[in-house]
Amino acid sequence: MTGGLDVLANVAGIGSTTTAPDTPLAVWEDVLAVNATGTFLCCKHAIPDMAARGGGAIVNTGSVAGMVGLRNRAAYCASKGAVIALTRALAVDHVADGIRVNVVCPGTIDSPWVRRLVEDAGESLDALRARQPIGRLGTPEEVAAAILYLASDAAAFMTGSGLVLDGGLTAQ
Repeated sequence: MTGGLDVLANVAGIGSTTTAPDTPLAVWEDVLAVNATGTFLCCKHAIPDMAARGGGAIVNTGSVAGMVGLRNRAAYCASKGAVIALTRALAVDHVADGIRVNVVCPGTIDSPWVRRLVEDAGESLDALRARQPIGRLGTPEEVAAAILYLASDAAAFMTGSGLVLDGGLTAQ
């Protein structure tokens, strides 16, 4: 396909490091607005163009936090759980349009964003590494490679799926 939208990768995201009682409503709303509503709006506006052109691929960014509960991440877990559920719904709604919709679910990735969250929460990168069965954090390049795979023809038989990149965290 040429001359239009073939792939949408939703990778924007923000987080918070609080329990539900300690999360101000404004923080809850911001996290859900960026992570869940932002993903929804991008998909909402991309799907008609993709459908008119005969198909495409959407890759959303969830998180293992949307699959399991993580301490002090109430809003983040809720928002990423919403992204995972939205991905599944979009996949079944638009498979007949030739649109594949999948979600990549990273674990802890060594990125400036994670380093800032760790600092804000008073945690350490060593503690985050220690909870990973693989013994290290993921890299942004590994997440990018997973997104590229899900967007490619190599994943032509995948839709509504989650690709988990978590160093074994959810396997425990």
